This record gives sequence, structure tokens and C-alpha cells, in this order.
Amino acid sequence: MSPSPRTSRAAPRRTERTIPKPSTDPVREETRRLLREYAAKRDPAIRDALVERNTDLVHYIARRFANRGEPLEDIEQVGFLGLINAVERFDPGLENEFSTFATPTIMGEIRRHFRDRSWAVRVPRRLQENFLRVTRAREDLTAALGRQPTIAEISERVELQPDEVLAALEVAPAQRAVSLEAPAAGPRGEGTQQEVGDRIGLEDANLERVEMKQILGQAMRHLTEREREIVALRFIEQLPQTEVAKRLGISQMHVSRLQRAAVEQMRQDLAEPSQA
Repeated sequence: MSPSPRTSRAAPRRTERTIPKPSTDPVREETRRLLREYAAKRDPAIRDALVERNTDLVHYIARRFANRGEPLEDIEQVGFLGLINAVERFDPGLENEFSTFATPTIMGEIRRHFRDRSWAVRVPRRLQENFLRVTRAREDLTAALGRQPTIAEISERVELQPDEVLAALEVAPAQRAVSLEAPAAGPRGEGTQQEVGDRIGLEDANLERVEMKQILGQAMRHLTEREREIVALRFIEQLPQTEVAKRLGISQMHVSRLQRAAVEQMRQDLAEPSQA
């Protein structure tokens, strides 16, 4: 038997693997170039170009705050202020994505707009502006000093008188409305939790009667004793004529006649000051 031929196996061909180069986005690279150039030159034209390149980002974020009582155009304008602030503060040396840095900056500016402009009670614009200045100064001083600043320190920072600073701080509660059904602050351990509405006084129904009594007292000075008694029973105690007649022991017709005479006399007396 002839020896079987040996099967020859071809040696595997060695291929060189090439590492693909990371794809580059021309738009992103151009943005990075402009950011580096603006950081070096601070050219307003470059800043405007960066703002224009990120317009869609502002529109996207602004739409998330729509239907909150503010026109979308106004929200977008505030968003562009945040975008400009992001361009000014961005450090291209950190190699961060600009959109990642700009997004929270834009959102923060819009949230601040809603916080500053939404007042539950209308207060003078001057106080609103002072409140915003004082609030921001207090936040900055707290961060710098590591404690709450004094009124004098805030006054010096915002260049306002101390009483103006206090007046600005006092309008803070006007920014938020409190529900009348909200729990009212009070001593703990009470059996029943009071609501805010429980502590608001109501108009006394007798106030109008007190005022009327004073007016009648002045107008009754020229009446007879019987007429004053009838007027008091009819208009102060609000008794019907039949009950007045029983109390005085006279007829209802007599009560009616004396009442008409008393009312006519009081009308004349009350009209005299206005004619003088």
C-alpha cells in the first residue's frame, strides 16, 4: 500500500489591524475652536457666532418651561441671557462639552426668572428690584464669609441705606401665597390643628349697626322723647310697628305717623351739613 499523501494546511495569513480614527463632528470642532478663540480674544463677534450656533439649545430648554404664565418669547430671551453667561464662563481648557456646561446655566437663569418675577402680592417695582439685589448680595456674602451677613454688610454691598435693605427683605413673603387651608403655626400638642383661615378675622355684622346708631344719635337731637323712642325701637332694635305699638301702648297708626315725622326731621338735619 502506498502511503497516503499528507494533507497540507495553508498557514493563516497575518493581517494588520488598523485602529479607526475617532470620527470628528465638524460642527462640534468648529464650536470648540470658536470657544478657544473667544477665551483668548473676547471678541463680541465670536460670542455672537457661538450664541447663534446654540440657538436650538435655548429653544429646546425654553419649551420645557412653557405654559407657566409667561410668554414663550420672554422665556427664550431669558434663556439667551443664560447662554451668553455660559459662553463668558466656559473654560475650553477643561475639554468639557459646551452643551453639557451651558444647559444647567440656561435652566438656572430661567428658573431664577420665574422665582424673581412671580409675586403673589403686587408690590412696587422699586421694592422688587431692591429685593432681587439684596437677595443676590446676601447669597454672595454668605458664600464668601461662611456666615449670614449683617444688614450693614449687605447695605454696603448694594449701596442702599440699612432701612432700604430691611424694607426689601420684608417684601419676601409677598412672593408666595399661602393656602387658607394650610396648617397654622402654633404650640404643639394641641387637640385640634388650626388652619391659617381660622386665624383670619371676619367682618362683624354689627359694625354697620354701630355706625348707623351713631348717625341716628346725631340726627335725633331735634326729636321729641316719644319720637326718639320710636326711632330707637324701629331702627336700632329693628322691631315691627305692631310690637312698638304694644310696648308704647299706642295704636300702630299713631306709631306710623310719628315715625314718618321723625324720619322727615332727621332727613332735614342730615342734609344741613351738605348744604353748608
